[in-house]
Amino acid sequence: MDLLTEWERIVEAPVGDDLCTRIRRSEQALMAHHEAVLRTYGLTMTQYSVLLFLSCQGDLSGAQLARRCGVTQQSMSSVLTNMESKELIRREASPVHAKVQIATLTDKGQAVLERAYQEVIVLERALTDAFTPSEHTALCELLERATTVLVQQTRQATGPSIA
Repeated sequence: MDLLTEWERIVEAPVGDDLCTRIRRSEQALMAHHEAVLRTYGLTMTQYSVLLFLSCQGDLSGAQLARRCGVTQQSMSSVLTNMESKELIRREASPVHAKVQIATLTDKGQAVLERAYQEVIVLERALTDAFTPSEHTALCELLERATTVLVQQTRQATGPSIA
């Protein structure tokens, strides 16, 4: 399915008053946009997130990156191997734990991140401009509240079962 067809499917889906459906549609539209932009740089959303975390937080282990990106350590290992082959990152043994590999952003990785970020930020600015300052603040607060409820409900759903 091409991107335009996928976008039309997301936008034209019936919504009603279901908040979960609305949140999911927004997330799908956001991901479709980011994936389209990042694809031109040969990046996935996870790879972009890795570059962003390394740029903002410094060197991190694969386990730390996996937690921050919300993927398994096995998936992150594969992502990092791919990024290392593209020379976006380099990995070296930790000075503290020889078995732990620490990922570091390369100059090439930083350059790719900076170019991709310039396009990703266009959407952020467009969304910000779509609301008044008070609407923007209110929306951020409402989304944080919704996220808190979603996290709480997920914890309850995955808690110990009574057999």
